[in-house]
Amino acid sequence: MMSNTLTTNETLLANKPYGLLRDLVPVAPVNSSDLVMVVSPSVPAKTLKEFIALAKAQPGKLAYASAGPGTPYHLAGELFATMSGTELLHVPHKNSGEARTDVMGGHVQMMFDAVTAMKSNIEAGQVRALATTGLARSSVLPEVPTLNEAGVPGYETTIWLGIMAPKGTPQEIVDRLNAEIGKIIARPAVKEAWAKQGAVPMTMTPPEFGVFLKGDVEKWAKAIARAGLKPQ
Repeated sequence: MMSNTLTTNETLLANKPYGLLRDLVPVAPVNSSDLVMVVSPSVPAKTLKEFIALAKAQPGKLAYASAGPGTPYHLAGELFATMSGTELLHVPHKNSGEARTDVMGGHVQMMFDAVTAMKSNIEAGQVRALATTGLARSSVLPEVPTLNEAGVPGYETTIWLGIMAPKGTPQEIVDRLNAEIGKIIARPAVKEAWAKQGAVPMTMTPPEFGVFLKGDVEKWAKAIARAGLKPQ
């Protein structure tokens, strides 16, 4: 099992003992989950467009929290800043819990987090949800618009899971695994359980998954370069 962390690590880790697209072959994606962009109640912006206008009016003054440099939550914020034409201050934390506390307390204005992790805080009014990060609305927060529809066309970032195999695995085995995984994630009980967690099934052939992986590596390589992160 692999996740989008491995596609970002292609750029972030300088001395990996493997190359994702060199030493492994794509089998199948499994599912993807959205993040949600939330702001502190002290932020006057009630919509995504209002937040963007606020950020543009005071470049570098509004901050966003994350669980640390290079995490999906950090890179989601970096991608947002680039695509929205805003200049935001990144405030890394040791973990998502500390980041949430600072946003709820008004010490940091905004953050991206998993929809399921933030749902109770949103419902309690401790943070305000402005948008989710998938191309379709989240099953967990269906009333919240996506960034794509609310003001940042083309924005998409999700936490996804998938399967790869060692290079040299016979193609018939790769194809059989892909078919069996497809059958499992098509089961109504699986879809229902995932929907409660904000996850949606992903279905691709091995070649399609390979194209997806290559695109994801390139997408995050650009975001990491814009963030000024150096390979470790």
